[in-house]
Amino acid sequence: SIVDAGPDDDLHVAAVLQAVEGQRVTHLLVTHTHPDHSPATTAVREATGATTFGFGPHPPEAVIAHENRVRRALEAGEEPEPEDGEGAGDRDFVPDVVVGDGDVLDGDGYGFEVLHTPGHISNHLCFALREESTLFTGDHVMGWSTTVVPAPDGDLNDYLANLRRLLSRPETTYRPTHGPPLTNPTRYVRALISHREMREHQIVAALANGPRDIRSIVTDLYADIHVDLHKAAAASVHSHLVALSRAGRAVAEPKEADDNDTRDGVEEDWKADWRLT
Repeated sequence: SIVDAGPDDDLHVAAVLQAVEGQRVTHLLVTHTHPDHSPATTAVREATGATTFGFGPHPPEAVIAHENRVRRALEAGEEPEPEDGEGAGDRDFVPDVVVGDGDVLDGDGYGFEVLHTPGHISNHLCFALREESTLFTGDHVMGWSTTVVPAPDGDLNDYLANLRRLLSRPETTYRPTHGPPLTNPTRYVRALISHREMREHQIVAALANGPRDIRSIVTDLYADIHVDLHKAAAASVHSHLVALSRAGRAVAEPKEADDNDTRDGVEEDWKADWRLT
């Protein structure tokens, strides 16, 4: 089995096929449809005859979110995210077999349990290799950084709920798609949860004295980082605000009404003032 065949790059595909040369590959498991995870699945499938497994195609809400981000960047005179970048997603992948939470995929002497773990993106899966007490975590838990949860196609509430879900799991080793294996995963996951909870508390405190826009929140909370990183910080703050909005704890009040604005509600309005409910 191969988990996340990777990007659609000839050298990468050749390296994957070389790694499994002489072995029978029956399962191609896809954690989610971002371009560094799923596109090579097609070429590897053609070369090996393996069956592909995933939650489904790229989510339509993720396509809409990408188009909105591109439009916002162009309106601001900025470079938009590329069409082959993570935000664009892999719109071509369709699994041979659609799987969901709790499904078990049996191979020759092994079995993978499927965990549906939306958060980073709604079609994200993890795969638990029961015989080795190992969880393949995709981007749900990364080995070298915190996971990006880009609202509205990502959902921070789902992400945190599915991190907490892992705390009761039996696996003793995590193998992220990015970064080294994690041999003390419970402690690592607790640290990820604590970091997000700390940031949420900071944002709620920033709104305690009245409405604020994202830029002013970033200026306060990220005063110690270089201004070049403020755009990424703003995306993180936006994800937290959308999560608070979906939980009924905050609301966005657009500063400007635009009859030509085709965005889906105030969640996508980065110019809005946000306030606690």
